[in-house]
Amino acid sequence: MKFAVIVFPGSNCDVDMYHAIKDELGEEVEYVRHTEKDLSRFDGILLPGGFSYGDYLRCGAISRFANVMEEVQKAAKAGKPVLGVCNGFQILLESGLLPGAMQRNENLKFICEPLTLVVENNKTMFTNAYKEKQEITIPVAHGEGNYYCSEELLEELEENNQIAFRYKDNPNGSVSDIAGITNKEGNVLGMMPHPERAVSELLGSADGLQLFQSIVRQWRENHVITS
Repeated sequence: MKFAVIVFPGSNCDVDMYHAIKDELGEEVEYVRHTEKDLSRFDGILLPGGFSYGDYLRCGAISRFANVMEEVQKAAKAGKPVLGVCNGFQILLESGLLPGAMQRNENLKFICEPLTLVVENNKTMFTNAYKEKQEITIPVAHGEGNYYCSEELLEELEENNQIAFRYKDNPNGSVSDIAGITNKEGNVLGMMPHPERAVSELLGSADGLQLFQSIVRQWRENHVITS
């Protein structure tokens, strides 16, 4: 399986993502600039964290207009896995690939620490290696991770099982403790915690590696050659 790590001006977690895929997951991966106009050669798309375009206007508000985002939209529509982490999640929200919006943390402070997440839906292409309601340790590092949506949208997310992860102890004020959501089709995931920073016990947790293993498992099941 071949992954693209999208690099915007201001991305700073792209190296972590690349390392997680190449050295820990053992799959092919390339850095891809925000100016790229063709992602057809990739099987999975990864939008890393950071401060794309300095987080001017709103986090992700400028990145949504980058050339590469048209290709990300195409990949999502084609059913390819698209993962946005932290700033990547914010970009997915701004681009309309995921519903809802992001606000400043409730305490108005930057939060950087390992947290416990609860796997709410283990039947997605991103979570199939976890058990339902499994508690995992994944670090966060954000100042605007307070996920917001209307009551109507929250009901819709619940009904469609689009909530993939919740915080056990909500650090930022997110509605319904939401840490990560998918689109209705289940092939686009946005999450504020950083699974790429939890792929080895040397980092304090290897719980994030199962997320990437889930993607590869699903992809291989969908690409089995039958004779």
